[in-house]
Amino acid sequence: MVEIVDGILLTGGVDLDPMLFNEEPRPDLGRLDPYRDFFEFHLTEIALKKDIPILGICRGCQILNVVAGGTVIQDITTTFGKENILKHQQRAPRWYPTHSVEIKEGSKLEKIFGCNELKVNSFHHQAIKEPGPGFIASAHAKDGVIEAIEGIDYHYAVGVQWHPELMWEHYSLFVKLFRSLIEFC
Repeated sequence: MVEIVDGILLTGGVDLDPMLFNEEPRPDLGRLDPYRDFFEFHLTEIALKKDIPILGICRGCQILNVVAGGTVIQDITTTFGKENILKHQQRAPRWYPTHSVEIKEGSKLEKIFGCNELKVNSFHHQAIKEPGPGFIASAHAKDGVIEAIEGIDYHYAVGVQWHPELMWEHYSLFVKLFRSLIEFC
């Protein structure tokens, strides 16, 4: 499959199996899909080796990071405490931005969006704990939760924790992320 594609879009979905990053499951772990984990892990592994452009959204950001050797927080609230985090599972319309992210200066995301702060939507209780080797955290929420990663040794390996596919019709700025993937393809 990897031989016939110009790029890969890894979408959101259920939780990652913590066994993929050498952890035991915590009580707040959600539903798992071992078949999807297996397929996406190996697909991403091959794509990174071949330097095929990858955009990961939410779960896709997390699988990208795990394949690169990084780790995932199984549940943000359990890890940081409810009083120390923003609401990362919004109850507003899915297209509506509910918190801001600060984008790292000089990052691919800064070049893509042309700014250092975005308002984004949020539907996750897992997040990046430690970026894998060769990856950096390129955006954070104001509570410190990593909201985006990017590979520094790849032409295009970008993961975002928010869901731009739900926002672009209301906020055209988010089309830039998909255009950047297409341009690199």
